[in-house]
Amino acid sequence: MYAVLISVFVLIALSMLRVNVLLSILLAAISAGLIEGLSITDTLAMLISGMGGQAETALSVILLGIFAVMIKYSGITGILVKKMIKFMKGKRAIILLAIAGVSCFSQNLVPVHIAFIPILIPPLLHLFDRMKIDRRGVATALTFGLKAPYIMIPAGYGLMYHQIIASEMKKYGMNITVGQLPLALLIPGLGMIVGLLIAVFITYRKAKETAPPNELENSLAELEMSATSEVIPFNKQHVITLIAIVLSLGIQLYTHSLALGALAGIAAMFLGRVAPFFKGDEIVDDGMKMMGAIAFVLLIAAGYSTILKETGAIDHLVSNTSGIIGGSKLFTSFIILTIGLLITMGIGTSFGTIPILAAVYVPLCISVGFSPMATAALIGTASALGDAGSPASDSTIGPTIGLNADGRHNHIWDTCVPTFMHYNIPLFIFGLIAAFVL
Repeated sequence: MYAVLISVFVLIALSMLRVNVLLSILLAAISAGLIEGLSITDTLAMLISGMGGQAETALSVILLGIFAVMIKYSGITGILVKKMIKFMKGKRAIILLAIAGVSCFSQNLVPVHIAFIPILIPPLLHLFDRMKIDRRGVATALTFGLKAPYIMIPAGYGLMYHQIIASEMKKYGMNITVGQLPLALLIPGLGMIVGLLIAVFITYRKAKETAPPNELENSLAELEMSATSEVIPFNKQHVITLIAIVLSLGIQLYTHSLALGALAGIAAMFLGRVAPFFKGDEIVDDGMKMMGAIAFVLLIAAGYSTILKETGAIDHLVSNTSGIIGGSKLFTSFIILTIGLLITMGIGTSFGTIPILAAVYVPLCISVGFSPMATAALIGTASALGDAGSPASDSTIGPTIGLNADGRHNHIWDTCVPTFMHYNIPLFIFGLIAAFVL
């Protein structure tokens, strides 16, 4: 029980003290192993063995970084930026809402998850600077799109999320259909919408300069010249780039493999001579610089998750809390949501948290008298809590990938803290409401 609490506290404390997130997760994992009675060598061995669980994702991240660099090399992103500069001038809120909307499509309509971020966001960083858009607002918009759709919409990743909830609830004695889950999770989803609107129209409404004055002046001058200069002609390279993007997305959808899709896009652009072969080393190096650190964070996070699971630390936490709840619905709801927040903050995955919570808390909800809809709302919300704000979650790592392409966006203070405040707090409140309304 204490291993989860202490190690998550270590992770959060070190991260907020600006210790590198990779080192923070590594030290949190070691502390969890030591608390559970493992030696340092055994802890590291378990961590390393668990890193394989995210090997494919880490490879996908690296390949997507290389693909993003090649797309930028083609020059098509320059056309996109020019169009957006002319269309969105002076409309900060509209840009943030548009980014949230595009991000939503990545979970359901075209379920590519974070793959679109290194393609779309880095070319827009100068636009954000020019319009003095607070990048923390962009991070909250992106995280909303990466998270809210799978909570509320039963398509793409959302269908997978709802199916896991329904099957795990059925396994432990409570029947509910996948078709009922959108209604059960609508109230928590509304909490996220409230959080997004607060971020866009209140917290990050004001203009903010994200670059040093001299650097900002230079970038603005460059943008003004670019926006008023002769339009870049749409050429053969751009056509091949669009074909490569469609091919990459199509293969991702067909094979459910981000790595294979990214590799296909890279191959198409090399074969189409968008990027010459002799530039291969330079492009791969740039892609590694952009995404390499993120890939290692995912690997270490997978090892940390393995330590928490294999040592029984999470099982002890869940079982110990169930013994002190009693028959209070309010206290039961509060404990379930709190434990869900702690677990997801630690392991960084909502999908992986559902089976952990359902094993103990579904029977407990039955005994306390919660309906299947209320139980689904609690389990779904508790699993989603912590996804926003966790240093090891795709929902925070993804936005940082794009926003830190120029080295001016801090993962913890500019992504994790803003998304934690704007989404976990309303999710918690609206989750409690759902448990008593449904």
